[in-house]
Amino acid sequence: MSSENKFEASIKCELRDFSRSLPMILLRTREIMMEKFRPNLRKYDLTDQQWRVLRALFDHGVKDLGELADLCCILKPSITRIIRSMEKRNLLAKNVDVSDNRRTIVSIMPRGEDLVARIGPNSEKIYQEMTSEFGESELEDLYNKLDALAKKIGNRAAS
Repeated sequence: MSSENKFEASIKCELRDFSRSLPMILLRTREIMMEKFRPNLRKYDLTDQQWRVLRALFDHGVKDLGELADLCCILKPSITRIIRSMEKRNLLAKNVDVSDNRRTIVSIMPRGEDLVARIGPNSEKIYQEMTSEFGESELEDLYNKLDALAKKIGNRAAS
């Protein structure tokens, strides 16, 4: 056996089966879930990330751009571009913090709140279907376990 094949063989022995890769399972599950939600978002010309921004501002109120990026799990350069496009559509407003000119404050506008109100009921219907298929206690247990995992291995607290 060549040294290259021995190296490949030793790596295979050390790696868990791809089907048991937690990041892949989470990504696959996310994609399956988002396929249920995306048609409703596309109807209103929203991306997954734009919806996350609207929901975060709707639920949490005015946020600093960095806080919003963290809350939505979006990189800061990406959220800047997302905010700019949503601002053009009058879905949200971006202002400089009067007490600190380096901070950008983002808030949801009435048009953005209206979109959340129109999209929300269909999203909740999807959650109800998912809950009835998976089970209410199983879903709550999954939420709790994923939150605990994120808190234990992550740098940010799960929100």
